[in-house]
Amino acid sequence: MEGKVALVTGAAQGIGEAVVRALAEQGARIAVVDRNEAGLRSLVVDLTEVGAKVLGYKVDVGRSSEVEAIVGQVERDLGPIDMLINVAGVLRMGAIESLSDEDWQSHFTVNTNGVFYASRAVVRRMATRQSGAIVTVSSNASKVPRTQMSAYVASKAASTMFTKCLALEYAKDNIRCNVVSPGSTDTEMQRLLWKDENGAQPIIDGSSESYRVGIPLGKIATPADIAASVLFLLSSRAGHITMHDVCVDGGATLGC
Repeated sequence: MEGKVALVTGAAQGIGEAVVRALAEQGARIAVVDRNEAGLRSLVVDLTEVGAKVLGYKVDVGRSSEVEAIVGQVERDLGPIDMLINVAGVLRMGAIESLSDEDWQSHFTVNTNGVFYASRAVVRRMATRQSGAIVTVSSNASKVPRTQMSAYVASKAASTMFTKCLALEYAKDNIRCNVVSPGSTDTEMQRLLWKDENGAQPIIDGSSESYRVGIPLGKIATPADIAASVLFLLSSRAGHITMHDVCVDGGATLGC
């Protein structure tokens, strides 16, 4: 990936940050996109100090005009985008009857519209070059019903299927589009759901009350676990893989 240009949304923390760091290790030139300006600044400084080529852009991926403008700016600053990684996401827990209109809409604004806006802006440019790779980080929750997570699950299922449609339409242009669906991963978003420092254990054990299978491998993922799958799908080693959904959840969805 030496010298290739990548754009990563949701890049300032968690899985997005892990993807950025993995790309930097491979020599990619990276545009890091997030609403978290302080997190972006810290990441850019950290990686620049070790010689990586990284530029930060504060963007709300739920705003079409911002996304379109920044994609053009990235291509002027770094060159043609070879790889897009959609990671930006939000999660608000709650029973369906308690969800507000804003709760519902915020999930789709970021988790679904953000994927659409970024993919649309990038893929039209990739198509003219007849080359590119896109990976959307979705969720294993897009495969199975979850209590208290209806808006999140629905938005992630939508982004998963959109990415597969994207792959089908642009296969003729030699653009590969795939999905990575993490299960529970040790990120700030995950830790906000924990009651205490042992919060991962109930997830690993599962819950009959919420009809949730545990994790057969007996551990939650690290962000680096997810990043490794993303990088594989971006790489030439996955050159004949498209429309695929790689579930990285330690077996929590039993291979669904």
